[in-house]
Order: sequence, then C-alpha cells, then structure tokens
Amino acid sequence: MTYLQSEMKMDVDQNPTMVLNELRKQCPSGLQEYLNTFEDLYDRKLWHQLTLKIEEFFTEPTSGPYQIQLFQHFISDWESKMNKLKLVRLGLCVAKQFSDYNEALAFLTSLVEKVDTTETRDAYVLAVTETAYIKLRLFDLEGTKTAMDECEKILDTFDSVETVIHASFYRVCADFYKAKAEYAQYYKNALLYLACIQLEELTLEEKVERAHDLAISALLGDTIYNFGELLMHPILDTLTNTHLEWLRNLLFAFNAGDIGKFEMLAVNFVQEPILQDNMSFLRQKICLMSLIEAVFKRSSDNRTIPFANISEETQLPIDEVEYLVMKALSLKLIRGSIDQVGEVVVVTWVQPRVLDKDQIDNMRQRLQEWDENVKKTAVFVENETPELFIQ
Repeated sequence: MTYLQSEMKMDVDQNPTMVLNELRKQCPSGLQEYLNTFEDLYDRKLWHQLTLKIEEFFTEPTSGPYQIQLFQHFISDWESKMNKLKLVRLGLCVAKQFSDYNEALAFLTSLVEKVDTTETRDAYVLAVTETAYIKLRLFDLEGTKTAMDECEKILDTFDSVETVIHASFYRVCADFYKAKAEYAQYYKNALLYLACIQLEELTLEEKVERAHDLAISALLGDTIYNFGELLMHPILDTLTNTHLEWLRNLLFAFNAGDIGKFEMLAVNFVQEPILQDNMSFLRQKICLMSLIEAVFKRSSDNRTIPFANISEETQLPIDEVEYLVMKALSLKLIRGSIDQVGEVVVVTWVQPRVLDKDQIDNMRQRLQEWDENVKKTAVFVENETPELFIQ
C-alpha cells in the first residue's frame, strides 16, 4: 500500500475518534480491541500507556496495512506528547509500509523535521540515519554520505546513546561501503553493527547474506590479514550446511595460511565471479597469511628465517621470497630486516592476532614447552650452584 492509496481510503477529517472508527471498519477482528483501547487511553490523555499500546500494535504481523493511516491521522494529533525516540522508531516501522522509496523518503524527511531540536539529538540521528538508508536505496550515494557524516559528528559528542542508534548507523555505513566496494570499511562497520544487535533479530536469509558479505570483504580487503574476530562470530555458522559452506572453509584456510586447502577450495570461485576476478590478489594474500602464520608459530628467540624455509611454507619460488617479505613489511604485518647476502629474514615483531581455537591450542602447547624449559633451567642452576640455594 502506498501513501497515496492510504490517503484515499481515509476519507475522514482529522478528528482522532473518527479516524479510529474508520480504521475499525477496515481492520480484522484480531486488531479491533487495540483500536478500542487506543480511543479509551486517548480520551483519558494517558499518553505513555497509549504509546506502549501502539508499539504493541505495530508488532502485530497483520497491522502493516493500517500503520500509515494510524500514524498520519491519529498519532500525528498527539505526537508532541510522545517520547521523540519512540516516535521515530514507530515512524521507521511506518516507512517500511511504503512500496515507493520516494514516498518513504518524503515521509522520513518530515519525521526528521519533527525531531530536529537540541533536546532530541538521539532521535534526530536515528531519523537521519534511516533517511540515509532510503537515499542509498535510491542510489543517491552523495546524499547518503552527507547524512552519515552529519550523524557521525553528532554521535561523537554523545557520552552514551541507545544501542539501537549505533546499530542503525553502522548498518547503513556498512551498506554504503558495500555499494562502493570498499571492503575493509564494510568489514569494520558490519562487525560493529553485529556487535550492537542480538543475532536473533535477523532472519535466516539476512544472516546468510551478512555472513557471505563479511566473508567476501575479509578476503578482498587489502588491509585485512586477521580473520579471527569473524571466525569466532556465530554469524559465520549460518553458512554451515549451505551451498556457501566452502566460503566459510576458505576463511579458515586463509587464517591458517593453508595454501594447499586454498588451492582445493579455489575451484568454487566460479560461484563468486568477484573472487575469480581477483585471483592474483588472493594468491598473494594467502602467501602473506602463510608467512605470518610461519612467523607466529615460532618462538620469539627463533625468528631468523632462511628464504628457503619461507619458500617452502608459501610455495613460492625462492627468487620471489624477498618481494613477499618486503610486501609484508610495507603492510606492517611484520617488523624486521632482510639479509640479502645471507638470504635470511630477521623478524622482531608480528602483527597481533585474534586467535581461533587451533591457534590458541598451539599457543598453549608453546607455553607448556616454555614452562618445562624454565623448570629444567631452574633444576640445572640449583644442581650446579647449590650454595646459592642454602636456606
């Protein structure tokens, strides 16, 4: 139902009681009691209770076709008595009922004007953010960016804000960067969005789509070389037992620097042309991940690595190893130096990582080995210099 259609059906004046009477003629029996309660609470001027009842009404699956009429002809009569953040949240539900994005944008623009006050900046940000989302759907990237920049500046001034506002902001930012194919920015904002919501709020289709997009952005992001945060997130489990499970497995292969598994899974790239088109970049990235993993697995006192070892780990010709290490140094994935004459790399630091379970187990084993070595050293020193341990 479009906004114009709803106007034609509501052939009454703006008297709230008449509005409710007209809606009663249209609503199914399951919604009739709500309208009776609305009228009673309105007559008694119990605005808070009326707001709560309308919020409940909006959660009814069958209420959608009547939300535009109720908001435009009933709520608008007393909206000044309502909490502005609640008003915006109700308005966002109404905006979803418009079949035309231009009508939805006009509706939300009017809602923005209603909450554009110094006392209601949180509601204003939420309204502007969702307006930006509609602009994005209308392919107005410039308008979307302008709106999001404004919201970001306001959010930076808040000491605290309701989670729903940050969730809306990060969701729209993520979708904006997806439209621009800016993978690293999408990855960052999509994960921040998921941190602001309960995963149960998303449908299964939305979870799968979000997991797919995060996987693609992690693989193609030219600054993303640590997938641990995504690998440990339950959103990724939605790909299990689906036609996209190979994509999940590919992420684990990258995180482990497993070139052999990468080659096995690469046959699936025909399902994702964007990965097929970026094969050379992905090959370089898996080699860099393999290098990082090789360094990370070594103890801090064993990080002088011959070119030959790196060549074996990354499956690169030895004459390409130096370029790979230089790339890793330039991306700040490692720190150290290259001895061209001796054909070795001395690594002094490796980028911190969010570890998956296998990597955590590997670190546990290394700590156990370190603990055993410390104990052996202590016993040796005690045996060789007993006089130092006389009580």
